[in-house]
Amino acid sequence: MKVRRIQPARFGLFLATLAFCAVMTPMVSWAAPYAAMVIDARDGKVLHSRNADTRLHPASLTKMMTLYIAIEAVENGEISLDTKVKISKNAAAEPPSKLGLKAGQRIALRYLIRAAAVKSANDAATAIGEALEGSEAAFARRMNRTAKALGMSNTTFKNAHGLTETGHMSTARDMTTLGRHVLYDYPDYYNLFSRRSTSAGIKTVNNTNRRLLDAYRGADGIKTGYTRAAGFNLVASAERGNKRVIATVFGGRSTATRNAKVAELLDLGFKRSDNRVALRKPGRPAYQGKTAPVGKTIRVATAVKKSLRPVLRPTTVAQTQQPPATGTTAVTEATIVAEATVIEHDIQSALLQAQDNTGVTLASLKEEPTPPPQPKVVTRISTAGGRHWGINVGRYSSRFAAEKMLLKTALAEMATLDGSLRKVVKNSRGFEANFLGMTKETADLACRRLQARQVTCYTLGPS
Repeated sequence: MKVRRIQPARFGLFLATLAFCAVMTPMVSWAAPYAAMVIDARDGKVLHSRNADTRLHPASLTKMMTLYIAIEAVENGEISLDTKVKISKNAAAEPPSKLGLKAGQRIALRYLIRAAAVKSANDAATAIGEALEGSEAAFARRMNRTAKALGMSNTTFKNAHGLTETGHMSTARDMTTLGRHVLYDYPDYYNLFSRRSTSAGIKTVNNTNRRLLDAYRGADGIKTGYTRAAGFNLVASAERGNKRVIATVFGGRSTATRNAKVAELLDLGFKRSDNRVALRKPGRPAYQGKTAPVGKTIRVATAVKKSLRPVLRPTTVAQTQQPPATGTTAVTEATIVAEATVIEHDIQSALLQAQDNTGVTLASLKEEPTPPPQPKVVTRISTAGGRHWGINVGRYSSRFAAEKMLLKTALAEMATLDGSLRKVVKNSRGFEANFLGMTKETADLACRRLQARQVTCYTLGPS
């Protein structure tokens, strides 16, 4: 058998080719698809897009949705920022970036939110999801319901942190939409995303986006993301003068090149956006969280057929024929009808007074005109036991102001206050506005929900 001899020059060329392929192959496999989007945040107008509807891996941009749902749950009284969350083995085992939580450890929700927003901690994000829905899978379903409500039509979430998982995909357009909702739906929490560092309870964490925050004038958020499959992603927002722009990049090659591209896109956005644009905030979506159970209430409406006042015990004929004492009034059917008419008139007046503040009109509460003269009594029969608790929503200088607050609060918080009794109590310090006849659990929940709306509230015990 003949052995062909390879010429040295050809052999050297062959080795060089192999070396070049070995170097280039990983670079090609690591390169993630590129996509971008720029909008005028004030009205949502698209100023630039490229591959904006291509479904790609969002990486930790996912945490914007996790944080949005967490803040939404706090604002709706589903959970409190001070709620101690118990860390599961699943959450503690998440790979970096992480806060370093231990299984069985308890930590306040506010610290988990900070860690997920600033450090992009995977263990914190998973713990948030489990605290709200019991499991990461159930939380992912809630994420998808919320995404649909926000109009993110090309997004599917599988987890709370954004680590690569089959089917966990989004687009530059959808993430830009989410970023705009994060900015405008809960502005009181938006400062989280511009903090260079913050306390996360067990330690201080640094912002993963601090390079862009420090380098680009007006930048104040929002979220970075990186996995090998996704590349270097970023949703950034910046404000200059009366302009605000949001830019999104998927598939950056490095932190530096991604930041440079985002800065270029933000510049483009400020250049193309108009100086004077009317602010049109996006509407908040329907709440996709849990609804707190309350005691079932049955309303029975019956006509008044006899006086509801206590009846005097039988006495002698002479006593019963005596005229009433000075300053008193005989209890008659005519008196009851007159009082009921006055009460009906007062209720209508109070509803009209509260209309401007609540946005609820009298017509929307009553589909038919006021019924004729026959007065009615509404009797509440509750199936929830232990209704010896209540809440106080403030002290006022007049009875009218207290009653107005009670009506406004009842209309705004029907879920927990339906079936309770509104009562104004006068004392030496003013008029107390109270809701009574509640269970301890319902009273606690009502106060949490009202306090989340910046309404003064505290519970009243059976005593």
